[in-house]
Amino acid sequence: MPSLNDLIQTLELGPWKGAISSFVLPPAPLVIMVLIGAVMLRRKRLALGWTLIWVACLGLWFGSTTMLANVLTMALVKPPPALSSGAVADLKAVAPAQKTAIVVLGAGREAFAPEYGLSNLTGLSMERLRYGIWLGRTTGLPVAFSGGIGHGMPAGASEAEIATRIAATEFGRPLKWAESRSRDTGENAQFTVSLLREAGVERIVVVTHGFHMRRSIGAFQRAIARQGAAIALVPAPIDTAARTYGWLPSADGAFRVRMALREWLGILAGA
Repeated sequence: MPSLNDLIQTLELGPWKGAISSFVLPPAPLVIMVLIGAVMLRRKRLALGWTLIWVACLGLWFGSTTMLANVLTMALVKPPPALSSGAVADLKAVAPAQKTAIVVLGAGREAFAPEYGLSNLTGLSMERLRYGIWLGRTTGLPVAFSGGIGHGMPAGASEAEIATRIAATEFGRPLKWAESRSRDTGENAQFTVSLLREAGVERIVVVTHGFHMRRSIGAFQRAIARQGAAIALVPAPIDTAARTYGWLPSADGAFRVRMALREWLGILAGA
């Protein structure tokens, strides 16, 4: 049965995915709730108006706390644990076979970073690339990077092209493969599986953030099934360390609440 994401792609609404998520994810719905509450007050519907305003204010407060972020992350996206030292050692043991590849998923780029005078990866992309290269250096496995230019983003170098440059010049470890056509997680999986299948890869170590891993693995599983490939998957999440459970609003809390909800909606939509 086609997923909601398949319908969006069929209708060529991909460029609107960012705008849709901006209205669905906090803080937009809560701000809208405040405005509706204010309208209700003007119409003398005091009980409904104040209820909407108070609920929205509480949502804005708790929706920016690490406490709610941690609860939502564990309940909705269920990130797997980081690779243990034993798991890394097992990957190192199979490295000579060269049938396993590490795949780093992109998370955005800056079309132009004035401090460098050229394009750059976002902080999230850099975190993933750094771990992927460390894992490749530690195990001896080849590393691939998947990421093009996201929906609605300005033209320029793709994420994979930027990652290729950074991996070689700043980390001193060139990438084995660079997939630069994908615009989202589904296409990351589709194009990467096709590329690595042709290269004879039989196992993919997926590197992405913990909150993004469940949706990523789902996308890769669907791509593998559709292409009839015989490829196993190994999750290698980053940023999975336990965080302080706090009730005070913070930028980190707001970001993580939004990411947990975004990934959960993506899972439901089959994206």
